[in-house]
Amino acid sequence: MRKLLSLGVCFCWCCCVSLGAIAAEPDATIELLKQQIEQLQKQVVALEKAQQTFNEREEQRRLTEQDKAADMVTTAAVISETTSTSPTANKPSEKVSKAPQNNVRVYATMRPTYGYFDEKGESFWDVRDALSHAGIKASNEFMPGWTAVLHGEWGIDISNNGDFGKARRAYVAVESPVGRVGIGKQRPPQYLLIAEYVDIFNHANSPFSYDAEGIFFVDNMVTYRLQTGGFNWLAAGQFDGDGGSDRADLVNLGVSYDINGFHSAITYLQQDSITANQVDGDDEVWAAVLANDFGNGLYLAAAYQDKRYNRDLVPEQRTGHTLDISGAYRLSEQFRLKLGYFDFDDGHRAFLSQGYDGYNTTLEWLPDDNLRFHIEYLTRNYDYLDDFDSWSVGFRYDFAKDWQF
Repeated sequence: MRKLLSLGVCFCWCCCVSLGAIAAEPDATIELLKQQIEQLQKQVVALEKAQQTFNEREEQRRLTEQDKAADMVTTAAVISETTSTSPTANKPSEKVSKAPQNNVRVYATMRPTYGYFDEKGESFWDVRDALSHAGIKASNEFMPGWTAVLHGEWGIDISNNGDFGKARRAYVAVESPVGRVGIGKQRPPQYLLIAEYVDIFNHANSPFSYDAEGIFFVDNMVTYRLQTGGFNWLAAGQFDGDGGSDRADLVNLGVSYDINGFHSAITYLQQDSITANQVDGDDEVWAAVLANDFGNGLYLAAAYQDKRYNRDLVPEQRTGHTLDISGAYRLSEQFRLKLGYFDFDDGHRAFLSQGYDGYNTTLEWLPDDNLRFHIEYLTRNYDYLDDFDSWSVGFRYDFAKDWQF
């Protein structure tokens, strides 16, 4: 562009000079102007060629830079792919923080009841407790697939000055790909597989037949648990060196199968009978349960135990049983109706028997996930003792707080 401007200036100057010379020598001047015009035309053609060449070079340079940029992107993609498939590609940096491996839960549930009771020929009003308790549970995944568990739980007796401290659970367990092993005071298989599925009522004596002689928590116990598909295998033994047998005082085995809300299980229990710190026989119990959550608000469960009382000094052995049938139906989002029937037989005859049967019905109001109000009617009809009846109302408040670190 500067060359064109300079050429234009020269052209104007030449024109001025030529005009001055035209007046003196007309013919010579005309010839001179023709020569200058020809030279200027040649220079313009040369400038146009130079400009065209410059533009072509600029275009070539731009295309070259685009090709280089595309090559760099392709190279980066190849490097990324190669790095991601290398053995050390996913190796975490030392500065990357570990995922939370420790979990801690603190929980409590308060369950007071107030009601009218007709018991042993007397009628009275009373405040009672439906197994209030509090506890802490912690777990630590110390290696992939291996988790240590700590669990402590203690009762709170609202009906007795709010006393705190009666242990329900106190154990440590290790969960692994080959099963779970626990040591301490725990729930036995008899409850976990059988009784828990009919224990749906807001009462300290639920399930009402199982409660008569069933086991809920067992101390000094070693447990093993393995889940394979829908099957759940449990084994437990009680080892109390202070009394009873020198070996296992209790052996409890069981297996369950669960699928789509359906539960079935069978268990075997053998427990020493101890009198005056001496073993005088044992109790053998076979039990089975069927339970189903139908998914439409209806739940039904039935549990049966056949018990044989084996005593060394009694020639004639006796047998008894427990039967608990429980049902629940969701009337609406906040209201649920529960019904139960139970039958207990201790195998004794005539006036020695404490056998009974009965039923109960409960209406629950559930305004929130952790709140429950209820009204309940319960009756027990004894074979040879005074019957029992009660009306009660109750309130249940659950609390839980979790931490991960």
